Amino acid sequence: MRHRYWTFAMLVLCGGAFAQSAAEAEKHDMELVGYDDLQGRSAYQPLVHRQGDRWIAYIGHHGGRSRNPLSGAEEPNGTSILDVTDPKSPRYLAHIPGEPGKDEAGGAQMARVCDGSELPKGDKGKVYLLRNYGDTAHEIWDVTDPTKPARLATVVDKLKGTHKSWWECDTGIAFLVSGVEGWRARRHPQVYDLSDPAKPLFIRNFGLPGHEPGASGPVPSTLHGPISTGAKHNRVYFAYGANSRGVLQIVDREKLLNGPKEPTPGNLVYPQVSRLDLPPQFGAHTAFPVLGMEIAEFAKDKDARKRDIVVVTGETFRNECQEARQMVIFVDVTDETRPVGVSSWAVPEKSGDFCTRGGRFGTHSSNESFAPIYYRRILFFAHFNAGVRALDIRDPFRPKEIAYYIPAVTARTEKRCVGKGTEERCKIAIQTNNVEVDERGYIYAVDRANTGMHILRLTGAAREAMK
Repeated sequence: MRHRYWTFAMLVLCGGAFAQSAAEAEKHDMELVGYDDLQGRSAYQPLVHRQGDRWIAYIGHHGGRSRNPLSGAEEPNGTSILDVTDPKSPRYLAHIPGEPGKDEAGGAQMARVCDGSELPKGDKGKVYLLRNYGDTAHEIWDVTDPTKPARLATVVDKLKGTHKSWWECDTGIAFLVSGVEGWRARRHPQVYDLSDPAKPLFIRNFGLPGHEPGASGPVPSTLHGPISTGAKHNRVYFAYGANSRGVLQIVDREKLLNGPKEPTPGNLVYPQVSRLDLPPQFGAHTAFPVLGMEIAEFAKDKDARKRDIVVVTGETFRNECQEARQMVIFVDVTDETRPVGVSSWAVPEKSGDFCTRGGRFGTHSSNESFAPIYYRRILFFAHFNAGVRALDIRDPFRPKEIAYYIPAVTARTEKRCVGKGTEERCKIAIQTNNVEVDERGYIYAVDRANTGMHILRLTGAAREAMK
């Protein structure tokens, strides 16, 4: 069923950011623990995985080139691998080159990692990395020894688009962001069984009606990324339209895997539980489910004391506020067939004169970890030139910012420009691109403008929200 219900409540919620020199960070109840410049590569997705008694960070990169001091060679941006067991002293272990090309057309932006001991048919002694290879393929790498990654298999190639996929380690099911020739969308879902990473098995193609081959009329928004809650909760949350015409699609996982697979409009709708189309100016980059929330405000209510929420974050595209502002939308999906927006949040521009600082200002993404240390309590958001922002979400109807960290620029930070020719102007600004957390509570923020990775932790009053 398709829904266009919308409740919009803009909350002006955050502490102000203060002016600084270029060599200083801005912060409130969040501090820097460790740092790595990631060889000056534009970074997209960080993921931190516990491997035995070590914690290993896998960083996906946008396209570009940089020198790898470990090999002495200029290499296309791909995947950085770092040991962050001691977060104060991260150690760069390896770089896996990606597809040659710039920005979205190259690199290896996405990283997911599973232990063979958890995968149903994996080698119990191995660790596996699923990544995209630029816009053209998805690959599996053996990263059991993270200093010596080895390519194991190509899941699928000859694609026209890829992005941020999801891999269920306990089942091996992977929801890939792909673009298959003949399909009308540059990016749409593909489903694979990667329970044996060496032998990928194709299950089906999927997408919104209008994505499929032979369709006519306007092409619906393209997929940005899925998040699955696995077999137990039986839902997959798809976010389409990262910057505009955002769509949240809630899908019955079992019906998606086992339902009719021929890409007809009816078969594409069959596993859909509901669909929420956002107003045209709002994007859906990340759709993160926060389920079973017991909200103190409703503790004495007879009904609906517990709520299911999906946090939808849009991505800002243009520098210096040259478009509609992207933000965070909290969607109540307690009744899944009638999703409704109940609140919103974004950093107030005047708190740091962010539209004049240079680069993008607005949201990009939330963390995607279900680790209990933060789940249902705190979410972290990458906010480009406003850095990392921490929100107390225990009352999703009234989310409240409790901490932030805006890193300092460095000599590697790349300028960002607006205008053309004689009207072009450029500025150097932090561009915090994505953020993730680990089970120890450390926060990992990576920068789009080549500034590197900042490892952070909450301090002061913000640490109380972790308890």
